[in-house]
Amino acid sequence: MSKIEKAKGFKHSKPGLWLSIGTSAFGAISIAKDVRSARADSDTLKLVNALVGAAALITGTALLVRELRQLASDDVLLG
Repeated sequence: MSKIEKAKGFKHSKPGLWLSIGTSAFGAISIAKDVRSARADSDTLKLVNALVGAAALITGTALLVRELRQLASDDVLLG
């Protein structure tokens, strides 16, 4: 198995999914800063951009959690 194939397999493994969820948490920090900055500047366009980014982050995290649950339900050892 090549390194590329191993990397692709890691993306769909439990540790890979947890890592992705963790990086999403860091994205949430950036979005919170953007929202604060937009409110301080009273910039509606920046605020809308930050809120759309937050919606994308929430959706992406929900997809990762769903995939993590599917992996857990497919695990023979878990029941």
